[in-house]
Amino acid sequence: MGVDPDLFFPERGASTREAKEVCRGCVVREDCLEYALANGEKFGIWGGLSERERRKIRRRRALERRGVIAAS
Repeated sequence: MGVDPDLFFPERGASTREAKEVCRGCVVREDCLEYALANGEKFGIWGGLSERERRKIRRRRALERRGVIAAS
């Protein structure tokens, strides 16, 4: 999309708003997010989500697999 890749890897504490805005209109957003989740990407914005947001999804999915919480 002609965007500087560094935008998706902001310094710790820096805003992720701009990168997430680019992701919002991306046609491969869901694929990108699933790639990051499947491959344990720990840094950067993937599929419009930050590391912390992806960690929450991984935890929730792990609990769902174990039957601890019902799948939504």
